[in-house]
Amino acid sequence: MKIIVTNDDGVAAPGIATLVGALDAWARAGSHEILVVAPATNYSGMSAAVSDVFGRPEVAYERTTIASAPDVSVYALDAPPALCAILGALGTFGLVPDLVVSGINEGANVGRSILHSGTVGAVLSAAQLGISGLAVSVQWGESIHYDTAAALTVHVLDELVRAPERTVLNLNVPNVPVSEIRGVRRARISMAEVVAAAGPLAGGPPLAHSGVLPLAMGAATPMIGDVSGEESDEDAHLVEAGFAALTPLLGPHENSDPALDGVIHRSLEVISDHLRLAR
Repeated sequence: MKIIVTNDDGVAAPGIATLVGALDAWARAGSHEILVVAPATNYSGMSAAVSDVFGRPEVAYERTTIASAPDVSVYALDAPPALCAILGALGTFGLVPDLVVSGINEGANVGRSILHSGTVGAVLSAAQLGISGLAVSVQWGESIHYDTAAALTVHVLDELVRAPERTVLNLNVPNVPVSEIRGVRRARISMAEVVAAAGPLAGGPPLAHSGVLPLAMGAATPMIGDVSGEESDEDAHLVEAGFAALTPLLGPHENSDPALDGVIHRSLEVISDHLRLAR
């Protein structure tokens, strides 16, 4: 098995160091191969962005090392995680991967924060190229148990490589020692509350011609907030309860909900009428 490892916290982050160390030991035991292609700096919150590829059609890179696995090849790119995953998936660095593993992220990626996560965006981007992936995050805390998330990760990989192409899994792990994990559950994406920025619509004073806005992107980034209104099988609730949460994700695809048929048909009729009148 060949694996590309990336993240959104940057190649020097402790999460990716712990992950690569665990994967290196696992790879040596099973004749697997890993390669790190990660952002040179922090690109958190970038989702699946690939940056200004038209204004800057080249990507700078540098060979480096990760102390936990000094023999593993590591490339630090001046690029967000999604572009790192794409370049890695295309075989740019001499290895065409079977899987892309992204993380370990500092802070859970649950609820609505999944949409904005660079950790998740990397594996969704790889899936668009037919490569399965695993995004790994650990709950925030003063002292983070990256080792717990790394230990759980290696147990998922053998199953993931046997899964259908484009399978994407999102693993969120409580910030506790392995011995204190209550178990692992399949999770649904929660509806973590989004806190709006202060402004006219939020009851604040009218905005000046220019200035700065307080930014609050949601309770789940990086801390998990109040989960009292969530169901017991939702990701944030499970992590807060001490369970690792494993959620299958699906990237961009057609919305085939029959309830939308009427909207689509009426829209087609309106557009067709407009085109006829324009002729």
